[in-house]
Amino acid sequence: MSPPLILIAERQRDARLEVRQSLEQSGFRALPAASAADIWRAMDEMIVGAVVLDTDLRGPDGMDLCRDVRERSDVPIILVGAHSSEVDRVVGLELGADDYLAKPYSTRELAARLRAVLRRRRRGEAVGTHRQTEAHFDGWIVDFARREIRDPGGAIVELTAAEFSLLAAILDHPQRVIARARLMEMAGVRAAPSSDRSIDVLISRLRRKLTYQHSSAPIVTVRGAGYMFSATVQWR
Repeated sequence: MSPPLILIAERQRDARLEVRQSLEQSGFRALPAASAADIWRAMDEMIVGAVVLDTDLRGPDGMDLCRDVRERSDVPIILVGAHSSEVDRVVGLELGADDYLAKPYSTRELAARLRAVLRRRRRGEAVGTHRQTEAHFDGWIVDFARREIRDPGGAIVELTAAEFSLLAAILDHPQRVIARARLMEMAGVRAAPSSDRSIDVLISRLRRKLTYQHSSAPIVTVRGAGYMFSATVQWR
C-alpha cells in the first residue's frame, strides 16, 4: 500500500519545498500547493491523506479554507500559523482542524502529528469491527461499518475523523464520567497541557452536531471531573 499523500498548502515557496522534502524523507508522499485553486484541484484529482494548511495562505486565508475544506471533506487538517495563542488554536479547531502547530515548527514534529491524526482516522475507520456495527441512542444511529451517523429524521450528519473517534470513545462508556485527560487519550487527541482546550472544542463541535430540533446532545459536563454520555446506548 502506498504511503498517504500529504497536501502542503504553504504560503512561502521555500517552506513548501523544505516541508515536502522532509515529509518524503519521513515516508510520506507530499504535494505542495500555493493557493486555494491548487488545493481544490488536488482534492478533485487524487486521494489526499491529510492537509497541512498555512493560516496565512494568499487569496482566501487558511482559516476560511479550513472551514471550506471541512465542509467538503473529512480529510485530516493540521493548521500551521505564526500565531500560537489559545484563541488561535481554539478558532482553528472550531473551524474543523484536527490539530494546530505554531510557526516556526520542527518538520519532525509535523511528521509526528501527521502520523497521529492518520492513526486517529484509521481507528475511526476500524472501530466497531470487533463488536456490533451499529449503536442506537435517542433515535440516532451510528453505523461504524460505514462511519456514518444518522439523526432521528434519517439525515446523515457529517463528522470529522476526530469527532467520530470522540463519539466512539464516549459511546463505549455511556452514563460514566470520563476525565478530560482520559478522554483525550481514548479519542486519540494529542498530548497537551491540562489548560489546553482541544477536547473541550471537540466536545462543543460534537454537541452542536448531535442537537436535533429541540433535543440537546446527551453529553453532560461534570464540573471538575470530565464529561458523561447520558443516553442509553443499544448495540446491534
